[in-house]
Amino acid sequence: MPGTPYLENAPEGLMTWPKLLKISLPILSALTAVAWWNEVLLEWGIFLTLGLTISFLSRR
Repeated sequence: MPGTPYLENAPEGLMTWPKLLKISLPILSALTAVAWWNEVLLEWGIFLTLGLTISFLSRR
C-alpha cells in the first residue's frame, strides 16, 4: 500500500479502514434493510445518528 508506515505488513490486531468497512458495511446494510422492512427507518436513522455522535464525542 503506497504511503504506509509499515515496511512489510500491518501489525497483528490493527484495525484498518478496509477491515472496518468489510465488517461494518454488511451489518449496517442488513440492519437498514430490516428497519425498512419493519417501516422504522426514521427511528433507525435517529438511533444511528445518536450512536455515531456519542462515539465521536467519547473518542475526542
